[in-house]
Amino acid sequence: MAAKPGERKLQILQVLAEMLQSPKGEKITTAALAAKLEVSEAALYRHFASKAQMFEGLIEFIEQTLFGLINKITAEEKSGVKQADAILSLLLAFAKKNPGMTRVLIGDALVNEDERLQARINQLYDRIESTLKQALRFAAGQNEIPAGLDAAAHANTLMCFVAGRWHQFAKSGFKRDPMEYWEAQRKALLG
Repeated sequence: MAAKPGERKLQILQVLAEMLQSPKGEKITTAALAAKLEVSEAALYRHFASKAQMFEGLIEFIEQTLFGLINKITAEEKSGVKQADAILSLLLAFAKKNPGMTRVLIGDALVNEDERLQARINQLYDRIESTLKQALRFAAGQNEIPAGLDAAAHANTLMCFVAGRWHQFAKSGFKRDPMEYWEAQRKALLG
């Protein structure tokens, strides 16, 4: 029975994400991916023009997932501090649930790949940081945080914190829980 259009493409991306969960962090080759899927490399290229396009598919999944949830948070949560808190919790929990995607988020899986992939991840970081900055400005307007707080600088600090936790998680072979100490750290970061 033939797979529905898009099913094989999704399967390729799922196996790629699984392979990225390897704690050794070895470079993923199309030959290894094809072997894992029990197909030829040519079969992979029927669905994706290049390995870079496969990584773009993963990045697109990350963007859609994260920003779909972030937009829901900002639309439903009325408190700026609670928005920032929920966004940070989401980012840490996403990494915990998706270790392979964490390697993409920190750029580890993109080493020696097309530089446009890292540029896209950088853009994702900038979008998240901008959303955090808006939440902090909103919080200052609600007197939840000091009005004199530099929202841009604080949003950058929060993004650096998240990226650092992602790095610890990936570099520990996915043993160091990104949510570890979060309850205490949220108080230090968000008051």
